[in-house]
Amino acid sequence: MNKRLKIGVFGFGCVGQGLYEVLHRTRGIKADIAKICVKDRNKKRSIPLENFTFEKDDIINNPEIDLVVELIDNADEAFEIVSSAMKKGKSVVTANKKMVAEHFNELLTLQKEHNVSFLYEASCCASIPIIRNLEEYYDNDLLTAVEGIINGTTNYILTNMCKYQIPYSEALAKAQELGFAESNPYLDVEAFDAKFKVSIITAHAFGVFIKPDEIFNYGISSISSYDISYAREKNMDIKLVARSKRNNDSLGVWVMPQFVPSASKLYQVLNEYNGVLVEGVFSDKQFFLGKGAGAYPTGSAVLSDISAVTYNYQYEYKKFGQESRPEFTNDLEVEIYYSYRTPDELSKLPFSSVHEQYTGREYCYAIGTTTIEQLRKVKDSIPTDCFICLMPEKSF
Repeated sequence: MNKRLKIGVFGFGCVGQGLYEVLHRTRGIKADIAKICVKDRNKKRSIPLENFTFEKDDIINNPEIDLVVELIDNADEAFEIVSSAMKKGKSVVTANKKMVAEHFNELLTLQKEHNVSFLYEASCCASIPIIRNLEEYYDNDLLTAVEGIINGTTNYILTNMCKYQIPYSEALAKAQELGFAESNPYLDVEAFDAKFKVSIITAHAFGVFIKPDEIFNYGISSISSYDISYAREKNMDIKLVARSKRNNDSLGVWVMPQFVPSASKLYQVLNEYNGVLVEGVFSDKQFFLGKGAGAYPTGSAVLSDISAVTYNYQYEYKKFGQESRPEFTNDLEVEIYYSYRTPDELSKLPFSSVHEQYTGREYCYAIGTTTIEQLRKVKDSIPTDCFICLMPEKSF
């Protein structure tokens, strides 16, 4: 684009304010915010009222606005905004991972039909440009695995539990106090946020889009001090890890807690930071580290996408056309640690074999093999005082 880009922004929360500041402090990007659409007319704002509108059509129907930046929480409303904008011929930048993951195919169709840019780097790992790297650097590499810590909230909680022996409830309260966790942290601590992200990452890594409902996710809310002690005894930490791994023609994708040995690069990813490991046949192993939450890290990712739009950049999705794409399956065997309180709870997890077991008065555990599909089937019946965790593999 030769002309200066005019932007319409939806939402002025943490990320919206971060974007506003980084855009005004950055030189060289030919873009200006024309209007910001918000809902609350009475909320005090950090910038003058004339910057805002309360009607979405003031942005959607404004022919002078070239780009819509969507930064609201509600995924359904976000999809309505984004789809309406693209139908009007406007490019879109978004940070809404739930909206992108749940409407992936529809949004790609709209992008193609209306020949606009649709970019969402900020939806996955904030300051880590993982999508752009998968699209550009690894576009012809035969990837074998992408895995990592892609939720800053849970990583902050687990860091406090593992490093400082702070109980889960206190670690969560601390994360909420610092703004790393929402007042209702359900999507984060139950691994839904990371599941939406790994769905998007997998599409760019392997050219395979998997609906979030098909991906197994298990969170950290049932973790206990016994589980932390077990990890410490083995010189490991517990991390919430999202994994997308190819094995010949099969592809396994899931999110769950995992024991991470001290030798792993993920062991060093602390607090609100994210860390992503990429392994390819040609590029071997590479590691990306950066802040996964916060106004400035996420705002900088949005700003990077805005800059890309000024050059008419679009994701090409080259891997979707490759014949060598793997086939997604949940019929993959995994080694699982399962902690429980009473002997009868052992039967709640469908182990095909158990090769280590401990029974105590207040704490029991078993380590054995099962499949991701079996875990999917019994997930909702696992008692809330029990906890599952993936045993470590010989990996990064």
